Amino acid sequence: MAPVHPHQNRSVPVAYRLMIASAFMILTPYTIQAFDELPREAVLPIGHTVKAIQASLDACIKDGYRVSVSVVDRAGVLRAMVRADGAGPHTVDSSRKKAYTAASLRRPTTEVAELINKVPTLQALREMNDQVLILGGGLPIEFNGEIVGGIGVGGAPGAHLDDACAQAGLNAIGAGQKVPATK
Repeated sequence: MAPVHPHQNRSVPVAYRLMIASAFMILTPYTIQAFDELPREAVLPIGHTVKAIQASLDACIKDGYRVSVSVVDRAGVLRAMVRADGAGPHTVDSSRKKAYTAASLRRPTTEVAELINKVPTLQALREMNDQVLILGGGLPIEFNGEIVGGIGVGGAPGAHLDDACAQAGLNAIGAGQKVPATK
């Protein structure tokens, strides 16, 4: 009889194969269930981001305002920002912070500012962190009832004008109306 080389006989017993297959079949539903339980979040596409910024910028430029426009995602992380020619350097931070505040608090920053004026105990919201700016011009970006980000405009001569330019950005991408339409 010829000697058997130790690496020649690699057959796995049938019982062992059945045990592995059974374990796989038993554990598969748990893996699928765990995957199904992961949260799902809508993401604002970069194309929508750029379109919203451009529409906001165009609306302000048309009215003679030199502004900056920022868009953040749902977590308040900057997606994109544009500073118009001649816009003040302070408008960069104000637009980003307004967008952050709108996304974080899930409401227009003008609404938050009015609420703080009516309910003085809410003044602490201003000190929540150094990214919050309670000043009109920030709007949440909402699709189908889900907040996916925020847009902020800074630099127009009045919060209501910043709001109007930000709303032009929302209108351009079909996001929910946040500023009451003017009559």
